[in-house]
Amino acid sequence: MSNLISATELWDLLDDPSLRVADVRYDLQDEEAGARAYEAGHIPGAVRLDLGRDLSGRPGRHGGRHPLPDMEGLAATLGRAGIGNDHLVVAYDDSGGMFASRLWWLLRYAGHDRVKVLDGGLSAWLERGLPLEATAPAWPPTRFELAVRPELAVDRAQLLARLGEGGLALVDARGAERYRGEVEPLDPVAGHIPGAVNLPWTGNLAEGGFLDWAALRERYAAIADAAEVVV
Repeated sequence: MSNLISATELWDLLDDPSLRVADVRYDLQDEEAGARAYEAGHIPGAVRLDLGRDLSGRPGRHGGRHPLPDMEGLAATLGRAGIGNDHLVVAYDDSGGMFASRLWWLLRYAGHDRVKVLDGGLSAWLERGLPLEATAPAWPPTRFELAVRPELAVDRAQLLARLGEGGLALVDARGAERYRGEVEPLDPVAGHIPGAVNLPWTGNLAEGGFLDWAALRERYAAIADAAEVVV
């Protein structure tokens, strides 16, 4: 199944009872911006999932600003939002997929493959003249059963033990200036993990959405032969 869906394809699916749309707009420097944007207008039927409250755990001494959430807690959150194992979930944001991809990955980590990212995000929706609504949906609560895939994640200690290992490609997807340690607007220490190559996530995008397959293959040619990739 493709990981992306176009605005037109999503519009055609809006009346499908097996569809759940998730608005995950967020601003790292204004944590309430996404909620305000949702209340002002969102794709019809979309539920609101918040990066800080719903899709992340509490920061600890290690684990970064937005560590993985408690998965049982995430399952309960999804169920309350009306998202179950039989639903097709479409995630969108207004940040080039930066936050929508978080939900895409989390659902796959939880064992749910029926998830897509809206290509081009909310901008693509609006550019096609498609409507928004301000009323939150009342999807019936359901149960989301976890089937966690632990092999999709690596923790700090595991990665530290494997730095420099042959066949392992470590990718830093942040901006080049943060990778080089020239600026650091969010984290306490500037720079990057030793051995990481810099492939900024913004380089995956073209005007209106993601690059096509051929361009993405070319962009990641340097790590194509790696036995394992950690991002």
